[in-house]
Amino acid sequence: MSKTKELRDAIYAPEILVQPGVYDGFSTRLVEYMGYKSAFITGSGVSEARLGQVDVGIMGMEENVAAVRSIAACSSLALLADGDTGYGNAINAYHTVRAFERAGAAGIMLEDQVWPKRCGHMRGKEVIPQDEMVQKLRAACEARVDKNFVIKSRTDTLATNGLDEVIRRLNAYAEAGADLLFADALMDAEQIRTVAANVSKPLCVNMGFGIRQRSTTPLLSAAQLQELGVAVVIYPRLLTACALAGMKKGLEVLGESLSTGQAADRPDLAVSFEELNEVMGMGEIKRLEEEFLTAAQKTAKYGKEHTGPVDLGAMHE
Repeated sequence: MSKTKELRDAIYAPEILVQPGVYDGFSTRLVEYMGYKSAFITGSGVSEARLGQVDVGIMGMEENVAAVRSIAACSSLALLADGDTGYGNAINAYHTVRAFERAGAAGIMLEDQVWPKRCGHMRGKEVIPQDEMVQKLRAACEARVDKNFVIKSRTDTLATNGLDEVIRRLNAYAEAGADLLFADALMDAEQIRTVAANVSKPLCVNMGFGIRQRSTTPLLSAAQLQELGVAVVIYPRLLTACALAGMKKGLEVLGESLSTGQAADRPDLAVSFEELNEVMGMGEIKRLEEEFLTAAQKTAKYGKEHTGPVDLGAMHE
């Protein structure tokens, strides 16, 4: 089954689709290793990790597409990418969809913010007129080579125009051809239930998972969201926030070691070298070497006559 069809089927499945947010090779490999079949490529995470810049429209299309291409190449996940606003008008949105589809994404999210956009949970958002976004989505749907490629439409109008406008716009976007609808920064469970009950296509929401901010979406479990009528939940900031917290703690321990002169031995704060290699696909390297390297090559690499399976456990120091 193609990744596009896999993603589309998962959206319409009876059980809610849970998509962790991925942003680089580490996070993507880990999500797949942990058993997930699909993920959301978080634009904020890519901007922060790749450029070291906050999610306010500094990252352009080419940088985003390059990240998606690398992420798609290292996993078999069905990936839904973040195409921001489509980087311009309907014509730009058309070419944006073509670029992301060629890069290996199974779907793309397009939003109705004014460019430069900003993270949906920030203040100062502006939105384009509804008819302009409708034309963007019509162009996006026309641009698909694979008709199973998922078009997800996002509206940020709750903060600017209220809940009725959210519902009105999402239904207009569905009529324009969007497959999945996303109302960002809903304020409570009742708003989520109301939107889900009044739109014509499956609804997606996002969750912070331990990164709750004042005046934004409350934290709810996937089971609770499914009961409210939600089809897809994304966790765009889960792994970026956890990674930053882990690195910060590691540096704090290193700082303590430097100040005390004592070696820092905290294996509880880091994965082992063996687990790192396992997550990053060393098993596949081992299989390929076993199948394709000659006995002489294996002897040259490992320093002894090769008579059994290759042991890669001590390959890298």
